Amino acid sequence: MHNGAKVAGGHGRAGELLLCAGAHLTRTAAPPGRPDRVRGRPSADTLDEARCHAVLRQAAAILLGQPDTAFYRRLPLVYRALLELPPSPARRGLAGFCDHAAAEPEADLAAHYARVFDPRGRRALQLTVHTFGGHGDVRRRGHALTRIQRVLADHGWSAAGPEPHDHLAVLLEFAARGDAAAGEALLVRFQPGMELLRARLHQDRSAYAPVLDAVCATLPPPSGPRAPD
Repeated sequence: MHNGAKVAGGHGRAGELLLCAGAHLTRTAAPPGRPDRVRGRPSADTLDEARCHAVLRQAAAILLGQPDTAFYRRLPLVYRALLELPPSPARRGLAGFCDHAAAEPEADLAAHYARVFDPRGRRALQLTVHTFGGHGDVRRRGHALTRIQRVLADHGWSAAGPEPHDHLAVLLEFAARGDAAAGEALLVRFQPGMELLRARLHQDRSAYAPVLDAVCATLPPPSGPRAPD
């Protein structure tokens, strides 16, 4: 993909990505207030970091979606939005995956996606699978899914496509476009599962491993088991 110029501030492709390129969420109600408001007087560095994390998470959400027609339509916007961010390993990893996706035959990428992200397997994008098992405690997994759905609904959002509410792409988009604090809290709750998924992708040398690296780079360092409340 061609290079673009870095752009500072709240406009450009990064803003377009956050406003227009939602792939996994739909608005169900007006938000209860400004979802991303910051109490007090945040520094410019705080706002810049929050914005960078939002763009990285939204980019990753799109890149972790099914590589279908909509995926390829959004891919150039994702790439250009990433180029507006300051250089970082996360930006480099996501942009590198964009290059890979653009160069790889579409059928090959789709086959790799289906093979790697088995919904009930050891590399599932459904995060409750890593907590309760694909064939494990169905009741507890159902309760966890209901809690996630309730958090999203409380902020006026719902999953838009076939993915369940615990799908990593859904949670990433909620953290990027919905409520930043509530979204990050959900990601942190399932962080051990994400780290496990990340390690398995690296073990398998999957092209998706840098995408998980970028996601994990937007979160605090892991602090041990979380998930069940």
